[in-house]
Amino acid sequence: MILSTIRMAIPVEKHNDALKILKSIAVQSRDTPGCLSCYLCRDIEDSNVLMLQGNWDAEESLTCHIRSDEYRTLLLVLEMSLKQPEVRFDTITGSMGVEHIEKIRNTLR
Repeated sequence: MILSTIRMAIPVEKHNDALKILKSIAVQSRDTPGCLSCYLCRDIEDSNVLMLQGNWDAEESLTCHIRSDEYRTLLLVLEMSLKQPEVRFDTITGSMGVEHIEKIRNTLR
């Protein structure tokens, strides 16, 4: 699995335009083969910062997404950023859920 994270500092006066475009990209991404999830978030500590995060089943799926027209539109939004956007692609080899917390908490007893 690959976690794609893009954090950008968009000027407040451009937020409405950026949010409209990014929301559309998130919705379209969720319907793309290989997309496990896609979220658009706003940083509560810095009102300029928006984050688009997606989970992809494999590198091939992410590659197709990056080559798409919708991703080209995302790159145009990144140009609105007040500073260099943070772009990360993290490979995840495993994942645990609430059962991991329960396991660790139960070993305390």
